[in-house]
Amino acid sequence: MIRPAIIRVDQTVGKTYLTGMIANTRLSSKGQIVIPKDIRDALRLKPGERLSVTRHGRRIILEVANPPADKISYTEFRLRVPAYTGPPVAVEDMTASIGKLFEDWQPDR
Repeated sequence: MIRPAIIRVDQTVGKTYLTGMIANTRLSSKGQIVIPKDIRDALRLKPGERLSVTRHGRRIILEVANPPADKISYTEFRLRVPAYTGPPVAVEDMTASIGKLFEDWQPDR
C-alpha cells in the first residue's frame, strides 16, 4: 500500500521535489525487498543501480549511492577551468564573501 506523496514546490527555481513517500513492503526469505514502482520512478532508479544501506537503531535507510568522481590530473584541471583574469582579491575578502553566501543556508535534513 502506498500513501500519498508529500510534495514541495520551490517557487524560486520552479522545481518540484518529492519530499516524502511511504510504502510497505516485505522481506523475502533471501533477505530481499522490493522498492515499489512509484518510488523507483520518482527517484529515477534503474535496474543495477547501486544503493547505500545504513542502519540507525531499528531504521534502515536506503540512499542512492553517489558514483565516485573522476580524478583528473592538474594539467587536465587547468585545461577545463579557465584562468582568472580579474583584479587581485585578498583572501580575507574572499572568505567574507563566501560567509555571506551561507548566512541563510539551512541543511535539507
